Order: sequence, then structure tokens, then C-alpha cells
Amino acid sequence: MKEVLLLAGTRPEAVKIAPVALALADHPVLRPTIVHSGQHFGMVEQALGAFDLKADVVLEVPRVTGSQAELLSRLVPAFDEVLRVRDPAVVVVQGDTTTALAGALAAFYRGIAVAHLEAGLRTGDLGGPFPEEGTRQMIARIAALHLAPTDDAASALAGERLPASDIVVTGNTVVDAVRLVAAADLPARDPVLVDLEHQLDTSDGRLVLVTVHRRESWGAPLERVLHAVRALADRHPDVRVLLPVHPNPTVRTAARRVLGDHERIVVCGPLDYPDMVRALRRSSLVLTDSGGLQEEAPTFGVPVLVLRSSTERMPAVDAGCAWLVGTDVTRILAEAGWVLGSRLRLPPGRNPFGDGAAARRVRAALERLVGLPAAFSTALPMRIPS
Repeated sequence: MKEVLLLAGTRPEAVKIAPVALALADHPVLRPTIVHSGQHFGMVEQALGAFDLKADVVLEVPRVTGSQAELLSRLVPAFDEVLRVRDPAVVVVQGDTTTALAGALAAFYRGIAVAHLEAGLRTGDLGGPFPEEGTRQMIARIAALHLAPTDDAASALAGERLPASDIVVTGNTVVDAVRLVAAADLPARDPVLVDLEHQLDTSDGRLVLVTVHRRESWGAPLERVLHAVRALADRHPDVRVLLPVHPNPTVRTAARRVLGDHERIVVCGPLDYPDMVRALRRSSLVLTDSGGLQEEAPTFGVPVLVLRSSTERMPAVDAGCAWLVGTDVTRILAEAGWVLGSRLRLPPGRNPFGDGAAARRVRAALERLVGLPAAFSTALPMRIPS
């Protein structure tokens, strides 16, 4: 058996590695092991649970300052110890988090192959998103396998002179994940969402889903976004707004201060993944600076306004699924007003980020990476969580 470590420290990482873990579950040679870095306790467990998965290894990394430097300095030796004991064939890191960077560094130092899931996303601006853009570029320099979600991402990697043989276009595993959860069609569990659904059903109202958390938006940009959300609710009496607020205290405090007293705006804690997918499917519009929602919303035909000046997920913009609006109040209100006023709905199922088979392609790429013969490259069917 060859062990494949799948690292996750945040909810998006957990959601995107879950389909890979499922695709490898019955593999005759590759054994998936999920390692939770401890970066975001509670949220990773919650996300994995949506797929009937749990972490095999959970790290405890005490934090005092909460800084990125502190987290990285604690995670690298913690991962190094896991690698020393388990000696895996490959370490799979996802995206652009501190967990991904720390895991990639620890594996690189030990000469263990690094596979980068969702590789090649670029804005070309190290200041936005910050620090994610820098993290992606650093991981790219030491990864042995680049699992690009789109042709655009693969082209960006090729433009950085990475070997073409190390780049595989797989699609994004988040499309696999959101399809699996949507197919299960679980009822709402969070009382906040249950009550909100009742309000929408009894008033023939529409839902606007909002998420905002990017570090570069903290301060004045975040304030502008929140005031735009409040004005949007004021202008559209049939609209109810749901903002599952990020656990970061800077974001949470600002959101509750600006929006907390509005009768048609619900500011709640993070929803578990099935509830978040349920809310997304019900939404008429999404306002977000989250990469995940830009990738998930096209599956359900929900228009997205991206609360950033640039995005590394341009396929959604190019496909007419998303619009870049930044954090200017006037621009946000104008674009949101147009979407709501026209009752725009996009064709569902046409997702530029994938067809739901990304995990199977990742599985085949990992087989090649560890030197298995081509006969192993037959994907297993995905199972739907109960």
C-alpha cells in the first residue's frame, strides 16, 4: 500500500479534498489519510461530516498571536513529525492556505512528492488576494504534480515554465462536492436557515446570499460592502439577506454592527456545508469575495457579484456567470439592482469549473505520480452521502 496524505485546515480545503478521499476509498494500492492541521477547528470536521468522512490525524497547534507567521512556524514541524512517522508516497495540498504552504514545505524538505490540488490560479498581484496569491506561487515552485482546475490555470502554470508533463487539467473537485451534497437534498438543519426558509415560503420572498472575509478587504472596503448590503435590502422589500459571517473577529464585529439590527438581514455563524449548499440553491443572487462560491454557484444557475477588483477565477466571468464589482457601493447596488430587477437566472449545470468528474482524474494522476501501471487508471463511482 502507498499512503496518500490529504491535508485540510479550513472548510474549503475539507470540501475539496473530500471527493478525492472518496475516489481513493477502495483503491487497491493508494490509501487516503486525511490530516486536519487544526487551523480552523470545528469547521473542518463539519465539512468532512457532510461526506461521511472524518480526519484520521488531527494536529494540535496552540496559537497565541493568531498571526500567519506563528501558524506557519508551528505547522511545519508538526507536519514534519507526521511525515517522519507515516512516510507517505505523496502529500496532497489544496489551494492557497497556510496549511497548504506548511504541508508542502514539510513534504519538500523530506523529499516527498507534493501534489497541488487547484493549482495555477493567478491574479498576478501579490497584494490581492493577500496572502493567497503568494502562497499559490510558492507552492507551485516545489510541487511535483499540478492538478489544474481549468485550461486557464494550466496555461498560467505553463507560462511559469513548469514542465507540461507535471500539469494535469482535472476540473475543480468542488463541483464534484456540491453535486454530491445537492443530490442528497438534506433538509435544513440550522434553526436560522429553517426559519428563513419559512419566511421566504410564506412571503414569496427572494434570498440574497452574502459572504465577505478577504483580508485585503478589512477596514474601509469591508465597511463599504456591508453598507451596500444594507442599502440593497432597503431598496428591495421582497429580499431577505443571509450573511453567514466568517469566524474572524474583525469581520464578525463589523457585520453585526452594520447589519445586525435590520429586520430582513440575517447575520449568523458559519453554516454547515449541506445547509450552505441548500441556501445557495435557494438564492436569487450571491454577493461574495469567496472563491468557493464563485465555483459552486454556476452549478445551480445563480448569478454572482464578485466583491473584488480582480479574481483568479476568470472562467466564471468569461462564461457570464459572475461579474466583478469591487467594493464600491454605487457599483454593487447598480449591478445587484439589475440582476434582481430582471430576475436573471442562468442555465443550471453549465459550470466552467468542472463536470463532476474531477476526483476521478485526480485519482488517475496520483496513480501515475507514484508509478502505478496504466491498468490502475479506472475511476471508481462516487457515492452519495446519507
